[in-house]
Amino acid sequence: MSAPLSATQIAAGVRSGAMSAADVVAAALARISERDGRLGAFQVVRGERALAEAEALAQRSDLARLPLAGVPIAVKDNVAVEGEPLRNGSTATPDGPQQIDHPVVARLRAAGAVVVGTTRVPELCVFGATDSAFGITRNPWAPARTPGGSSGGSAAAVSSGMVPVAHAADGMGSIRIPAASCGLVGIKPGSGLVPAQLGPNDWYGMAENGPLATTVADAALMLSVMAAQPGLAEVREPDLPLRIAASTRAPILGARPQLEHVRAVVRAVRLLEGAGHEVRRVDPPYPVNPLPLLARWAAGTSQDAEGLDRSQLDRAVRFHAGLGDRVRAAGLVEDRSRERFLRQLADFFADHDILVTPTLAAPPIAAARWGERSWPRVFAANARYAPYAAPWNFAGYPAVSVPAGVHPRTGTPLAVQLVAPAGGEQLLLGVAAVLERLAPWARVAPAYA
Repeated sequence: MSAPLSATQIAAGVRSGAMSAADVVAAALARISERDGRLGAFQVVRGERALAEAEALAQRSDLARLPLAGVPIAVKDNVAVEGEPLRNGSTATPDGPQQIDHPVVARLRAAGAVVVGTTRVPELCVFGATDSAFGITRNPWAPARTPGGSSGGSAAAVSSGMVPVAHAADGMGSIRIPAASCGLVGIKPGSGLVPAQLGPNDWYGMAENGPLATTVADAALMLSVMAAQPGLAEVREPDLPLRIAASTRAPILGARPQLEHVRAVVRAVRLLEGAGHEVRRVDPPYPVNPLPLLARWAAGTSQDAEGLDRSQLDRAVRFHAGLGDRVRAAGLVEDRSRERFLRQLADFFADHDILVTPTLAAPPIAAARWGERSWPRVFAANARYAPYAAPWNFAGYPAVSVPAGVHPRTGTPLAVQLVAPAGGEQLLLGVAAVLERLAPWARVAPAYA
């Protein structure tokens, strides 16, 4: 068994005529048929429709110019794909077909990508493990563990080699947590770069669409299409020296990173230091009070649940939406705390170009029906293993998760998170490329390599 070609390689082959989009898509569908029964990554597999779209692609007059020509992609089941249901991980949502593509899906298709299916999410994309009434999604590296959430289905699909890249979305870490859990590159862009349109108000501006990929080049290519900015596809290693801040302190009181996740940061910053960059050990000014961030999360879910039969929601999700109801009724979603955080971050990043942290504090939690458990138990499990991502949704700053080794006991990937101020996506991808060059990672889980 060999790892599939990268999206960059597929697109080049289809553009040149060396490959047929139909053959590439048929091969992806065959891998899905063979592998997904063990993993539960896909909500819908588009089969014949995807093949028909791939065959039609050959007739496009602009085929030779399409950046994603013939690339099979998966789309997270929280944005609209024309002709497919949009379930958002819940049996309480309508099961009828969507009438138009989400703007990001439309851009991907216009660039030549072929949607082979939609991928599973936790109900209403609330938590950091992917399970719902539709099933439990498993991590290709360790099937007893979750692939993360809420983009866990997309991460499992890419990490198992079913597709080379996938759409994902991130409201509290939902791109970076699955990327770290599955050994992938995942970037949450900063506010406004990519159309969001995730629910009524994008969880009060915290949620963004972005890519999951096995290489930095693929992540950059897909992000450039989603943002309609072709220049983002050009990955350039940064000029020397960058001023790099390294921190392992968790943003949440009581959360502590396990030793192997600290060591991953140490290895990464030593590589960057050896490449000529300046590294300082300094903690960012995380908010002292996390409640304004958590209020947005709960209130966003409350809005997403409007009009649904809440009796059909999982126990933990129903409780979370109820918390959001109370937050909204009390007017607790406010901007002063965010504005204060942004002022503090401006001072911090005046002295540092990027920040490096762990992406996770511990290995991925069990693959289980977390939604059926009590909210405090689910929240505590999520906070203990994945506390590092959410502050950057609150800030609206770009952040990328990059593979950084394998845990010696659990066999699950390790990862570091790179953060930059607004507009820093290309810088982050350049730093990620340095790490990829100096410490290459396995492109897919060992069982699928």
